[in-house]
Amino acid sequence: MKRARLAANTIAILAAVVTIFPIYWMVLSALKPAGEITSLSVRPWTLSPTLEHFRRVLTGENFARYFLNSLGVALTVVVLSALVAFLAAVAVTRFRFRFRTTVLIMFLIAQMVPVEALTIPLFFLVRDLGTAVPAVGLNTLGSLVLVHLAFTLPFAIWMMRGFVAAVPDALEEAAMLDGATRPVILWRIIFPLVAPGLVATSVFSFITAWNDFVFARTFIISAKDNQTLPAALLVFFKPDENDWGGIMAASTLMTIPVLIFFLVVQRRLVAGLAGAVKD
Repeated sequence: MKRARLAANTIAILAAVVTIFPIYWMVLSALKPAGEITSLSVRPWTLSPTLEHFRRVLTGENFARYFLNSLGVALTVVVLSALVAFLAAVAVTRFRFRFRTTVLIMFLIAQMVPVEALTIPLFFLVRDLGTAVPAVGLNTLGSLVLVHLAFTLPFAIWMMRGFVAAVPDALEEAAMLDGATRPVILWRIIFPLVAPGLVATSVFSFITAWNDFVFARTFIISAKDNQTLPAALLVFFKPDENDWGGIMAASTLMTIPVLIFFLVVQRRLVAGLAGAVKD
């Protein structure tokens, strides 16, 4: 028993080291002087840390604008996907209608399609849709919100379906006997009970929208002010020599909002994942 526990702990420590090491190397490279980053003598530490790379990134052109664009898109996707996923999950779980099973199967099929396979069709769809609704056309942040919703909603709805199904019908029946209407039951009984599931799906939606590069590079063509952080990193990739210090500093700054988001929702995230496994 002790040997098995020791082996399990050893494997867990090795997995943690493998996972954390790239993050450590990213932060270390951001703190190294430029000459030390490109030096042939690689060392897992630095004797002269510097904040020059962070200073150059933060004072660079439009960094704050790109940061706000990414944050606005990610938070909008989180709120809309959580709201739509919750209502859709209640609909497919609590109500019986034709083609209900077909709809659920379509949610699964949508998750199987690679992003790259749908990028070009979505480009033409957004281009044509922009003629009627300019707010979601090309070169707008609305197009990124729309596309991310299309990719995050199938997963969010399928996951939320399990949480809604775990809520006993007796609670709703008791509330109806007390005179509660359907909207009251929805928001005051079901919603608080499935909140951990909403947090778990929100984390997925936030990371997907925040780290996106393909869509930002495809749908934001000429509107530089509407660019997001992942695509804006290309400014540090130069034809003659890449600015690795700037790349690592910008990547470190991009990681901070995700870590903060995890710290804020970690307790409910664990509860949500536990509920999903139990279901």
